[in-house]
Amino acid sequence: MARGARNGMAAAANPDQDPHIPVLLRPLLAAISPVSGRWLDGTFGAGGYTRGLLAAGADTVIGVDRDPLAFEMAADWAGDYGDRLVMQAGVFSRMDEYASDLDGVVLDLGVSSMQLDLAERGFSFMKDGPLDMRMSQDGPSAADLVNEASEEDIADILFHYGEERASRRIAKAIVRERTVGAITTTLHLAKIIESCLPRPKPGQSHPATRSFQALRIAVNDEYGELFRGLMAAERALKPGGQLAVVTFHSVEDRMVKRFLQARAGKTGRANRYAPEIAQDAPQFTIKTRKAVGPDDQELEENPRSRSAKLRVAIRTDAPAGAVDGKSIGMPMLKGGKR
Repeated sequence: MARGARNGMAAAANPDQDPHIPVLLRPLLAAISPVSGRWLDGTFGAGGYTRGLLAAGADTVIGVDRDPLAFEMAADWAGDYGDRLVMQAGVFSRMDEYASDLDGVVLDLGVSSMQLDLAERGFSFMKDGPLDMRMSQDGPSAADLVNEASEEDIADILFHYGEERASRRIAKAIVRERTVGAITTTLHLAKIIESCLPRPKPGQSHPATRSFQALRIAVNDEYGELFRGLMAAERALKPGGQLAVVTFHSVEDRMVKRFLQARAGKTGRANRYAPEIAQDAPQFTIKTRKAVGPDDQELEENPRSRSAKLRVAIRTDAPAGAVDGKSIGMPMLKGGKR
């Protein structure tokens, strides 16, 4: 799913137009209020969360993004904040290398709409473009994956990363089609997927939605990045610092939920008759008992926010530790690969 935005292409041509509608910004700022000190926005994108944090009272925000386009688009307004805004090229899974003793970390997961709206980035099945999907604009692309991976690996990716029930049928069709010629464009791939699935009913998502999501996640190692990023946030936050994460589909939300539960360090017992088992001191306390979703106003303003969920937790003074990816629901491909 996409982080909320208007048309990225138009915004790039017109720097006075704000291209980004930050999803769940109002409830996020309410949940972390009062905002002060030093924050890190691990998914800088078009800068919507960063500007929201600065306006709410953050002294400094470190904006991290692996997409060079994000900082190019920010060039026209970033200088207005002086040294209150620091832009850091990189991935949020390494945030503890960029900063420590942070008062807060914000992560807005998934592909941003400024990426989705640019056909040449290859994220969208609604616009024809090169089959790319690389957020960092380097490394193997989606075209490399669909043209070189085995049928079994493609099916595994579609099933585990996109929860696509027709994964084997689609993988077989992809491999058959690439024997005729390379699959290099988004619409070419979308048509292959459409041929494998029933025509959608009104209101249903496009047949290629789950497959494109799965390929994008695989190309960018998004689940691995999230897993490592949550642990990096634990190391980078100071006691009392807040972690706020916005997710856009069930697997991401499950990973965040289970990570926070695992790090909440509650006592437990093997059964109701056994004595309580003392666990390690908690690294977080959970601030939002249930995930926060968009209200009616936000849904009207930005329909892309419909699947968004926000979770917030507060860092304790317990030493940072580690957690196993499988235990928090990170999908594993065959052979243990992410």
